[in-house]
Amino acid sequence: MIVTEKLFEIEDQTEKLVQAILTSKSIESYKINRQSMYGSKDVRDKQKAFLDAKDAFERIEAYGNHAPDFRTKQRAVRQAKRALDLSEEVAEFRFSETEIQTILDLVGMSVAKTISDDIKVDAGNPFFEKGKHSGCGGSCHAS
Repeated sequence: MIVTEKLFEIEDQTEKLVQAILTSKSIESYKINRQSMYGSKDVRDKQKAFLDAKDAFERIEAYGNHAPDFRTKQRAVRQAKRALDLSEEVAEFRFSETEIQTILDLVGMSVAKTISDDIKVDAGNPFFEKGKHSGCGGSCHAS
C-alpha cells in the first residue's frame, strides 16, 4: 500500500468517527450500566449461584440420564441462568451492548455500501436486516 495524503485524511476521519462514538449517549449509558452490573451484589450472588449450579451439572453431564439428579441439576442451571439474565442490571447492560453493536453495524454497512453494494458485511446482530451479511444463504450445510 502506498502512503498518500488521502490515507492520512482517512485516518483523521476515522479518529473523528471513533471520538464521536466514544462521546455518544449510547457509550455513556453502556459504561454506567456496566459499572452498575459489575458493582451489584445481587448480580454477583446470582452469578455465583449460576456458576455453582453449572459446575455441579458439568460433573455429572457425561453420564446423561443415568446420573442421579441429572434433570434436577440441569433444571437448576437453567433457572439460575434465567434469574441472572432477568436481573435488571444485567438486562440493562445487555440492552446497552446491543445498542452499541447496532451503531457499529450501521457504520460498517454505511462504509461498505458507499464503496459497493456487493460488499458483504458481517453484522454482529443476527436480527439485523438492513443489508447484506456474509452468511451462507442456507446452502452451507452439507447433508
